Amino acid sequence: MVRYAIVGAGQRGAGYAEWIGAQPGAEVVAVAEPRAHQRERLAREHGVTRVFSSWEELAAAPKLADAAVVATQDSEHVGPVVALARKGYHLLVEKPLAPTPEECTALVDAVTEAGVLFAVCHVLRYRPYTRLVKRLVDEGRLGEIVSVQHLEPVGHWHYAHSYVRGNWRRTDQASFMLLAKSGHDIDWLRHIVGRPVERVSSFGSLRHFTAEHAPPGAADRCLDCAVEQTCPYSARRLYLGMVREGATGWPVSVLTDEVSEASVTAALREGPYGRCVYRCDNDVVDHQVVAMEFAGGATATFTMTAFTPHVDRRTQIFGTRGFLDGDGGQVRLHDFVTERTEVLTVPSDGQDAEAGHGGGDAGLMAAFTTAVETGDASHILSGPAESLESHLAVFAAERARLSGTVERVHWPRGQNGPVT
Repeated sequence: MVRYAIVGAGQRGAGYAEWIGAQPGAEVVAVAEPRAHQRERLAREHGVTRVFSSWEELAAAPKLADAAVVATQDSEHVGPVVALARKGYHLLVEKPLAPTPEECTALVDAVTEAGVLFAVCHVLRYRPYTRLVKRLVDEGRLGEIVSVQHLEPVGHWHYAHSYVRGNWRRTDQASFMLLAKSGHDIDWLRHIVGRPVERVSSFGSLRHFTAEHAPPGAADRCLDCAVEQTCPYSARRLYLGMVREGATGWPVSVLTDEVSEASVTAALREGPYGRCVYRCDNDVVDHQVVAMEFAGGATATFTMTAFTPHVDRRTQIFGTRGFLDGDGGQVRLHDFVTERTEVLTVPSDGQDAEAGHGGGDAGLMAAFTTAVETGDASHILSGPAESLESHLAVFAAERARLSGTVERVHWPRGQNGPVT
């Protein structure tokens, strides 16, 4: 039986706890969360009696669990990770590790020194889709990878929810967009190509969600707006439409503790999610392109954009013997020798493709739990060294965007990787 402590009982922490609670070989035994409603709800749902209002209280108590899930806000990972690693907890940490390269490095150094098992929630590595793509690459079906083209279609309403009105709208309060959202994708590309990123360049900006793009007649809040009915980003249409269709989970659950039409309406009247997307205090980019060169010379381009439907990522891989086109549900593989295209459907593994990052959340939890149970770190696909590597590539890409330069990935002393 693997015993877990949950540090941070928000959407991600509660989601991981739900998976743990459904497994016969795992259980939640402690929770640390400053917000009373979230703390008490998770404790009640999982029968937890060891309840703490902060991670400091948990760290000060005798060791209560085999492992801890750290799902606090981005800037609040280092403290609990370092303290719990020193207590001997194995650690599963939400991405990004931290908002600066120095903090990421210090965090990785701490868990390495403590000798505990460690995984970052780079859940895309654990998707059945990823396993299929990675298998085809490793089997040589594409020959040698020459280049990759990868798209993250964030989705217009998802972007407005999380990155204009929501918790990740400001760099100084969370982290920059590429780290907050697309660190998944840079890490995924590193995993698929199988080589570290050495050089990057990047372009992008906050193009649309600014005051000068507000339509004539727009109000500060959607409930008061004369042009709301023709706005693609109407909070009234998005959130109340979901509630009227019976939705109670994300994203409406972010607005209010108890979801109802009345409570969501009140939240739209008073809270941040009812604001006009052109009247917010957001500063993260709404589109970005990153060009990467990997060790050995392979290249990749990555595009993140808000201006899409809410659909799965799209990838094209160009190899010396074949071409792969994938959309999360199917992979189309064209062989240059036979000139035939094979269509492979991604196995579901019993997971809803629309939930849990296409099975990635469950795959991560299963792999990490097995690693803790057996003491075998090989089950973890996103351990400390390679996760730090992909984080540092993301920081280099953001430096490139801000400075208009081509940046090399900077490695801390003692790490094995590209040297600047």
